[in-house]
Amino acid sequence: MNARTAGFGTGTLSRASALVHTVLTVEALLLLAASPGLAGLLLLGPDPANLPLAAGCLLPLGPALSAALHALHHRGRDLTELHPARAYLRAWRLNAVPALKLWAPLLAWLTVIAFTLTHFAATGLPGWWALLLAAIGAGSLLWGAHALVLTSLFAFRARDTARLAAHFLLRHGRATLAAASLLLLTAASTALLTEALPALLAAPLLLSLLHGSRSVIEQTREDFTA
Repeated sequence: MNARTAGFGTGTLSRASALVHTVLTVEALLLLAASPGLAGLLLLGPDPANLPLAAGCLLPLGPALSAALHALHHRGRDLTELHPARAYLRAWRLNAVPALKLWAPLLAWLTVIAFTLTHFAATGLPGWWALLLAAIGAGSLLWGAHALVLTSLFAFRARDTARLAAHFLLRHGRATLAAASLLLLTAASTALLTEALPALLAAPLLLSLLHGSRSVIEQTREDFTA
């Protein structure tokens, strides 16, 4: 084998091609895994009364996102050794139940907050309660971002993952700020452009989440794994 053949698949262009191939494959599989729920969302109207149904439709998205994070984190850099579909399907089988143990309660909690805010006038509560609920909802989403990364990459019990996610929420401010930036970008693109855009760009957004969560991942590996 000559030097040219031995170096195939390891150059800059090859690594870039490997990344694009992995991102596109993971994106397609993520949309496929979440498609039953996403299809249900398309049939629901914008009525606040449909919030519980929307939460039910979003249940498949949790395992789909978890598998995508795992596959992206363990992606191959060598163009000749790419198996993103295999990595995604394996991660979905392993992480579907652990992800749902955190994703389902988070969805239920966010649904309660959203339903309360959309019917806030009927509650008779002072206006500052709405701001408090919105802040709690935002904090819950940020906790969920950390929890999703942890449950996708580590085999902890659900309650331990929940505690670690809460621990890192304030301890790693940069990682939390990075997650907040991604959530704001997702919300803005949904409001200003189209609701489909975050779904179509899910894999690149998750790759950015992994990049922003490097400190959380490294400390978890060093301090909480054997």
